[in-house]
Amino acid sequence: MAIVAPSLLASNFLQLEAECKMLNESEADWFHLDVMDGRFVPNISFGLPFIEQLRKATTKPFDVHLMIEEPEKYAEAFKKAGADQLTVHYEACRHLHRNVQQIKSLDMKAGVAINPHTPVSLLADILCDVDLILIMSVDPGFGGQQFIPHTYQKIRELKKLIHDCGLNVHIEIDGGVTLDNASAIIHAGANVLVAGNTVFGSPDPKKVISQLKKAQ
Repeated sequence: MAIVAPSLLASNFLQLEAECKMLNESEADWFHLDVMDGRFVPNISFGLPFIEQLRKATTKPFDVHLMIEEPEKYAEAFKKAGADQLTVHYEACRHLHRNVQQIKSLDMKAGVAINPHTPVSLLADILCDVDLILIMSVDPGFGGQQFIPHTYQKIRELKKLIHDCGLNVHIEIDGGVTLDNASAIIHAGANVLVAGNTVFGSPDPKKVISQLKKAQ
């Protein structure tokens, strides 16, 4: 079954406690938290105090996606705030191996994200050090965008690279994931679906989460 990680960026911030309760009771596997700094991406979302408060009302792993510059400055703080796994962007890290090792030294799972224009081949030298690769299937910064079709080819390329290296690395897809394309994404080789508007824009989010989990 797919791992489903609803993105809190699309939730109702005025009803966060209720949204967390719903996710706790649902078949969702992870809480996906998109942190944006207005520098790496043209938007600002939320930060450490928000995550600290969410942690008090949640029971599932926090999958924190840092769309920020200089993530090494904040890794320890995100660990303290409640992050279970921390994903940094290939494009934001001058010393990616050092960033990944820092995350793992803090006893978190480490992920690396790539933007739509970044080739999968650039990940070859870091694959053996990470727990997941996040492929952005939209340009990062805003929710509600359309899925970029070329993502399917990138998933297939990454799956082959992981297989050829004999590794066990999650492939996570973030952006434009819907009930209509979830099966095609999983069939291409991904196993983690980040879904924002698809889940929180539905009149029955728990049902949508259940349907996403069954995608194959």
